[in-house]
Amino acid sequence: MVTDALTGVAMLFCLQVMVVVKYLFQFGFFPWNSVYEMTLNEDKPFFPPCILGLEKTDNYIKYDLLQLLALFFHRSLLMRYGLWDHEGPLEEQSPSPEGCKDEGKTREGDEDGRRKEGRAEEEEEGRVSSTSTLENLEITELDPSEKDSVDLVEPSTSSAAPAQPPAAEAAPREEPPSGLNIENLPSRPREDRMEGDSEQVIEEVPKKSSGLRFRKKSKKPKKQSSKEEATAESADPCEEPVKKKKQKGRRREEASQKLLAVGHKIKHVCISGIQSVYRPAQSFFGGILHAEYRTATDVYAFMFLTDVIDFIIVIFGFWAFGKHSAAADIASTLSEDQVPEAFLVMLLIQFSTMIIDRALYLRKAVLGKLIFQVILVFGIHLWMFFILPAVTERKFNQNFVAQLWYFVKCIYFGLSAYQIRCGYPTRILGNFLTKKYNHLNLFLFQGFRLVPFLVELRAVMDWVWTDTTLSLSNWMCVEDIYANIFIIKCSRETEKKYPQPKGQKKKKMVKYGMGGLIIFFLICIIWFPLLFISLVRSVVGVVNHPIDVTVTVKLGGYESLFTMSVQQQSIQPFTEAEYDQMTQTFGDNAVAMQFITLYSYEDMVTAMIEGSSGSVWRISPPSRQEVIKELLGSPVDLTLRLAWTFQRDLGKGGTVEHTFYKHSIDLEPGNPVRAELASLLVGNRTEPVHVPHMFPNYIRAPNGAEAKPVSQLLKGNEDGYLNITLSLKSDRSLNGNQEWWDIAIADCAPSPCGVLPMVIFNDKVSPPSLGFLAGYGIMGLYVSVVLVIGKFVRGFFSEISHSIMFEELPCVDRILKLCTDIFLVRETGELELEEELYSKLIFLYRSPETMIKWTRDMYSREQDRY
Repeated sequence: MVTDALTGVAMLFCLQVMVVVKYLFQFGFFPWNSVYEMTLNEDKPFFPPCILGLEKTDNYIKYDLLQLLALFFHRSLLMRYGLWDHEGPLEEQSPSPEGCKDEGKTREGDEDGRRKEGRAEEEEEGRVSSTSTLENLEITELDPSEKDSVDLVEPSTSSAAPAQPPAAEAAPREEPPSGLNIENLPSRPREDRMEGDSEQVIEEVPKKSSGLRFRKKSKKPKKQSSKEEATAESADPCEEPVKKKKQKGRRREEASQKLLAVGHKIKHVCISGIQSVYRPAQSFFGGILHAEYRTATDVYAFMFLTDVIDFIIVIFGFWAFGKHSAAADIASTLSEDQVPEAFLVMLLIQFSTMIIDRALYLRKAVLGKLIFQVILVFGIHLWMFFILPAVTERKFNQNFVAQLWYFVKCIYFGLSAYQIRCGYPTRILGNFLTKKYNHLNLFLFQGFRLVPFLVELRAVMDWVWTDTTLSLSNWMCVEDIYANIFIIKCSRETEKKYPQPKGQKKKKMVKYGMGGLIIFFLICIIWFPLLFISLVRSVVGVVNHPIDVTVTVKLGGYESLFTMSVQQQSIQPFTEAEYDQMTQTFGDNAVAMQFITLYSYEDMVTAMIEGSSGSVWRISPPSRQEVIKELLGSPVDLTLRLAWTFQRDLGKGGTVEHTFYKHSIDLEPGNPVRAELASLLVGNRTEPVHVPHMFPNYIRAPNGAEAKPVSQLLKGNEDGYLNITLSLKSDRSLNGNQEWWDIAIADCAPSPCGVLPMVIFNDKVSPPSLGFLAGYGIMGLYVSVVLVIGKFVRGFFSEISHSIMFEELPCVDRILKLCTDIFLVRETGELELEEELYSKLIFLYRSPETMIKWTRDMYSREQDRY
């Protein structure tokens, strides 16, 4: 109670001071509140006024007032329940008069005992000087002439003491202060201790401690003292060196005692300072770890849930925790087989904290949990408010994802502190999802079991950090039995809640509701690939026309004869009139019309390829002679190859950027084309060379990597390719003789012969969001999706007969209680009994007859009794 009240007072005071300080520093005449400084340091997370909270802001007071109202509300609750103590702790209140009388008696008895002990010590050890460190400290404050006449006397507990007896009688009753050894104190000569019949007593009474009384020798007149000194000198002049030596020894002793007193005082101050810090902390942690009254609670499930939420935030919001990853997408990064180091470290640390938390929970280590909590609090706040802003170069209040992560972590800190304050439960029995037997718990438990490796990881951790005699395989066996029994128990509770009378057929709502959904699901799985591909082509597909078309003609392995690329300005979209004209041209060809109807005019383009090569034919004279020799005299076929390449924009969709294909003609020995090409190279011919069936003018650009000619629109397959002519052009200029090749369509009018038209049918591509599925194709989807799901579904409908004995149990209460007893005796440390109960459980599953007796319902048991 006192701790809560003091904490509330401290929080209220600190918050009020903070509000006042913030208000005082909101004025604009401070240098850091100028417009220039605020604009210059707007994005600097370590701007000193920003760290101290002294910067000028518009809404500085709103959140502080909300906190203040919350603290006053907390104070009102404490006062309402009597936890706000206005008078302080009960131990500090004034005692009753009877208690004072008893205490006075005990004090008097203690004083008498001390006096007796003092007399006995004096008889054994002799007389001891009454000089102490306190006397030496007080002597320094007196007049120099009075220092030699002051002796320390026993402290008194009363505020006004009567006259004391002579020093000779009072000395044996004196008790030195604690911490000083009387035997070690130097003794004075007896004549110095015995003088003073006319002494007076001076008292100093502190506020709470006992007073200090000193004897002060009466002052003698100067004349009298001088006379006495003169008579003493005249009487015995030989004793003066002895007295001077005694005085020097006395001064040395006094100086050493002063040094010892100062050392003891410094030591006392240091020890008291350390204890002032150590004792409150020790009492605080001792009160937490060894509370007299506490109610054990279990909030581990909620702490685990907050950790899972933080784990998901880190995965999907990683861009907020890096400097150069503000625009990065973790999915695209992982798809490129790249794992950021910071991302990996954060995930591993988050996962490690979850493992450590589970271990502390299983071991019920409150001290370990407290240490772990302190480390987490300091580490996370250091990371959130100092390291993260330095890395990201963004303030914490400008990082929404980091704020969300920190908010969830604060909930975890609150739950963890509550767990530490109340202590761990003495018994941990089963999974927290198996406490109730309803549809919600069953659904959550089944989802928990479907997470890969989660069930196995939890079972192994429980086995490692729990005292047991079972082996790991036996432990897994018990966990599996308990999970199956829980599922059966939920099913039986559902049957009790919604009973089905005997002899009545199932309702149509149940049959069509459950059966209809299953039929629909199976049909969708069977026809999913075809439906998906059809939807991609017709509904959600995206038209992605080529942005570049390149045509290349090459002879054998030599330098390319012809290379030409056209871009978007030469790639003309098909018009509706041109599409109608094409359908009229191929109207009598059913195969061609079937292919054309698969596309609309929006899916088609015409690439107008220029007939002149875009690059000069750069071939060396030796290679030129080799080409001529091979064309004229080589007995091997020479290949004339026409290749085309299409480039698409992957930003619009699709999985393949470059699509290509080629068409080759083998020029056997004796072919006229070889002789004509050789004549062109030698320079004996100027007319173009006719090459038959070389150029396909209808190309299909699918989603894949091969853009093949459309055989449905070409009569006789390759025989339907267009004939072309090849001609070698030259230009004699200042730069030398430059040559290039021209290609033209054979047997055409002069106007369009300089352009090669290529009609391209573009398949619709899937959008980027569905590209991972569309890339498999129909056969890939059937193999990878349908067969896998089919095997998974088959597991629900096959081999049911093998599990009837263990799943069709009418009443599982006794088996469930046996599993719970195993958990209970394990937690209480009865390990031998745990092993016996496990053997009983295994025997029960090995004996069908015993299983039948154990799992009968209550009605059948009563009938068996009668």
